[in-house]
Amino acid sequence: MVFALAELALVALVLGLLALGGWVAWTALRSDTTGSSVRLRLPPRPRAELAAAISQARWQPAHDEVDGVTRVLVRRTYTGLDGRPAVLEERVLETFPAADPAWEAQFTEAMAKARYRCAYLNAEEAQ
Repeated sequence: MVFALAELALVALVLGLLALGGWVAWTALRSDTTGSSVRLRLPPRPRAELAAAISQARWQPAHDEVDGVTRVLVRRTYTGLDGRPAVLEERVLETFPAADPAWEAQFTEAMAKARYRCAYLNAEEAQ
Protein backbone atom coordinates (compact mmCIF):
# COMPACT_ATOMS: atom_id res chain seq x y z
CA MET A 1 0.00 0.00 0.00
CA VAL A 2 2.84 2.41 0.86
CA PHE A 3 4.63 1.57 -2.39
CA ALA A 4 1.47 2.24 -4.37
CA LEU A 5 1.07 5.67 -2.77
CA ALA A 6 4.76 6.50 -3.35
CA GLU A 7 4.45 5.38 -6.96
CA LEU A 8 1.30 7.49 -7.42
CA ALA A 9 3.04 10.53 -5.88
CA LEU A 10 6.02 10.03 -8.21
CA VAL A 11 3.75 9.84 -11.27
CA ALA A 12 1.91 13.00 -10.13
CA LEU A 13 5.26 14.78 -9.63
CA VAL A 14 6.49 13.81 -13.11
CA LEU A 15 3.20 14.93 -14.71
CA GLY A 16 3.35 18.22 -12.79
CA LEU A 17 6.92 18.85 -13.95
CA LEU A 18 5.94 18.09 -17.56
CA ALA A 19 3.01 20.49 -17.31
CA LEU A 20 5.25 23.18 -15.79
CA GLY A 21 7.82 22.69 -18.55
CA GLY A 22 5.14 22.97 -21.21
CA TRP A 23 3.78 26.14 -19.66
CA VAL A 24 7.26 27.70 -19.46
CA ALA A 25 7.96 26.82 -23.11
CA TRP A 26 4.59 28.20 -24.23
CA THR A 27 5.17 31.44 -22.30
CA ALA A 28 8.67 31.81 -23.75
CA LEU A 29 7.36 31.35 -27.29
CA ARG A 30 4.65 33.96 -26.74
CA SER A 31 6.96 36.57 -25.21
CA ASP A 32 8.08 39.57 -27.22
CA THR A 33 11.68 40.81 -27.56
CA THR A 34 11.65 42.51 -24.16
CA GLY A 35 11.02 39.20 -22.44
CA SER A 36 7.55 40.18 -21.28
CA SER A 37 4.86 37.56 -21.70
CA VAL A 38 2.27 40.28 -22.41
CA ARG A 39 1.88 41.20 -26.06
CA LEU A 40 1.71 44.95 -26.50
CA ARG A 41 -0.80 46.05 -29.08
CA LEU A 42 -1.35 49.59 -30.16
CA PRO A 43 -4.78 51.04 -29.56
CA PRO A 44 -6.75 51.76 -32.74
CA ARG A 45 -5.88 55.47 -33.03
CA PRO A 46 -2.06 55.13 -32.72
CA ARG A 47 -2.24 52.07 -34.99
CA ALA A 48 -4.01 54.19 -37.64
CA GLU A 49 -1.42 56.98 -37.17
CA LEU A 50 1.40 54.48 -37.62
CA ALA A 51 -0.22 53.03 -40.74
CA ALA A 52 -0.60 56.54 -42.17
CA ALA A 53 3.07 57.32 -41.39
CA ILE A 54 4.23 54.10 -43.05
CA SER A 55 2.11 54.85 -46.13
CA GLN A 56 4.01 58.15 -46.44
CA ALA A 57 7.44 56.44 -46.34
CA ARG A 58 9.98 57.92 -48.74
CA TRP A 59 13.27 56.71 -50.20
CA GLN A 60 16.29 58.72 -49.08
CA PRO A 61 19.99 58.48 -49.95
CA ALA A 62 22.33 57.49 -47.13
CA HIS A 63 25.88 56.36 -46.47
CA ASP A 64 27.85 54.70 -43.70
CA GLU A 65 31.14 53.02 -43.05
CA VAL A 66 31.37 49.39 -41.99
CA ASP A 67 34.73 47.71 -41.35
CA GLY A 68 36.67 50.28 -43.39
CA VAL A 69 34.27 50.09 -46.34
CA THR A 70 32.05 53.01 -47.32
CA ARG A 71 28.55 51.96 -48.30
CA VAL A 72 26.22 54.18 -50.31
CA LEU A 73 22.63 53.08 -50.01
CA VAL A 74 19.01 54.09 -50.29
CA ARG A 75 16.65 53.73 -47.35
CA ARG A 76 12.89 53.74 -47.24
CA THR A 77 12.04 55.63 -44.05
CA TYR A 78 9.08 57.10 -42.24
CA THR A 79 8.68 59.17 -39.08
CA GLY A 80 7.70 56.92 -36.19
CA LEU A 81 5.22 57.74 -33.45
CA ASP A 82 8.11 58.89 -31.28
CA GLY A 83 9.19 61.43 -33.92
CA ARG A 84 12.32 59.53 -34.89
CA PRO A 85 13.00 58.19 -38.37
CA ALA A 86 12.41 54.47 -38.76
CA VAL A 87 13.87 52.37 -41.59
CA LEU A 88 11.55 50.00 -43.43
CA GLU A 89 14.05 48.85 -46.04
CA GLU A 90 17.56 49.63 -47.19
CA ARG A 91 19.45 48.69 -50.34
CA VAL A 92 23.20 49.00 -50.79
CA LEU A 93 24.04 50.56 -54.15
CA GLU A 94 27.83 50.80 -54.05
CA THR A 95 30.73 49.96 -51.77
CA PHE A 96 34.36 51.05 -51.87
CA PRO A 97 37.28 51.16 -49.42
CA ALA A 98 37.19 54.15 -47.07
CA ALA A 99 40.97 54.56 -47.45
CA ASP A 100 40.84 54.70 -51.26
CA PRO A 101 42.72 57.77 -52.60
CA ALA A 102 39.84 58.41 -55.02
CA TRP A 103 37.28 58.18 -52.21
CA GLU A 104 35.83 61.67 -52.64
CA ALA A 105 35.20 61.25 -56.37
CA GLN A 106 33.68 57.79 -55.86
CA PHE A 107 31.55 59.05 -52.98
CA THR A 108 30.25 62.06 -54.93
CA GLU A 109 29.33 59.91 -57.93
CA ALA A 110 27.73 57.20 -55.80
CA MET A 111 25.64 59.72 -53.84
CA ALA A 112 24.46 61.30 -57.11
CA LYS A 113 23.35 57.85 -58.26
CA ALA A 114 21.62 57.28 -54.92
CA ARG A 115 19.73 60.59 -55.18
CA TYR A 116 18.63 59.71 -58.72
CA ARG A 117 17.51 56.25 -57.60
CA CYS A 118 15.53 57.74 -54.70
CA ALA A 119 13.78 60.20 -57.02
CA TYR A 120 12.90 57.33 -59.37
CA LEU A 121 11.63 55.05 -56.58
CA ASN A 122 9.59 57.82 -54.95
CA ALA A 123 8.03 58.72 -58.31
CA GLU A 124 7.17 55.05 -58.94
CA GLU A 125 5.49 54.70 -55.57
CA ALA A 126 3.53 57.94 -56.02
CA GLN A 127 1.69 56.51 -59.05
